[in-house]
Amino acid sequence: KVVTIAKSRKFRDHHGKVLLEGHRLIKDALEAGAVLQTLFFSTVGHLKELPEAELKRADLVKVKFEDIKSWSDLITPQGLIGIFSKPDHAKMAYPAAQLNNSLPVVLICDNIRDPGNLGTILRSAAGAGCEKVLLTKGCVDPWEPKVLRAGMGAHFRVPIVANLDWESVPSHLPAGARVWVADNKDPGTRTEPGFTSGSASGSGAVPRNVRAPVKSQPEAHPSESEDGEGTAGACIPELAAQCYYENWVQPPVAVVIGGETHGLSPDALHLAASTGGRRLVIPVVPGVDSLNSAIAAAVVLFEGKRQLLRRHKQDERQKLPVVG
Repeated sequence: KVVTIAKSRKFRDHHGKVLLEGHRLIKDALEAGAVLQTLFFSTVGHLKELPEAELKRADLVKVKFEDIKSWSDLITPQGLIGIFSKPDHAKMAYPAAQLNNSLPVVLICDNIRDPGNLGTILRSAAGAGCEKVLLTKGCVDPWEPKVLRAGMGAHFRVPIVANLDWESVPSHLPAGARVWVADNKDPGTRTEPGFTSGSASGSGAVPRNVRAPVKSQPEAHPSESEDGEGTAGACIPELAAQCYYENWVQPPVAVVIGGETHGLSPDALHLAASTGGRRLVIPVVPGVDSLNSAIAAAVVLFEGKRQLLRRHKQDERQKLPVVG
């Protein structure tokens, strides 16, 4: 049953359980208020660094290290595995340092299907101070073990709302939020000196060989995507593009990062168009296809943070009394 929780998304969803492995992840979960049901440990010493009050509410089961090693998919297991109730972001107690440094930026993940990429994206979102992360249907389960390992505790530092239909995404955004999408650059898009117009460049969110860039004129797309989802009868809207380092962070704001295989969905482009958003472009050297989606997310999010911090410093200077 332990192995099934780790391997099967359907089982996790049906029973409302997740598996966490290792001291750091289990400790972060307990401190955030996640409910521990059962803890398997190989030696009593593994329990010393965990909150005693939380352990008293759970079933503690001492097992052989060989058992944990057979359950784990880690090369070097730590001898500690916890079965938790599936965390509810609305009931989590996130660290004070995280809340105090939160930025008015929401990250939307669209078709991120690689576990390592999603975990890295969540880690970057927590590091940049995103207000929350929204995962649309088509993304890998954030509670998959590989995502948890790559996230390095980010699951318990930033709210994650998963498995969303695009129709419900706006209800999770602040009122008046403008949505931007990380996308490839069109030929003819205005470029800064040093970058050639029409060169192969992009943020990594959409590979050039998978989906063509948004055209200057609306173009019909199939009513269903490869996964049987899509907006029937819709057209891909026209979206202007600008470089990621140009001013774009006017709170509240949201950014969409698409997966490398399927790219941005038409729904993401429609949401951006309906809120007056644009496409954010990371110029790369001609001939380079695209950046990894996790790298693109980090570049865009930390640039957004830089712009917000710069604006905050400028506002503070303007408030200082003039000495004369």
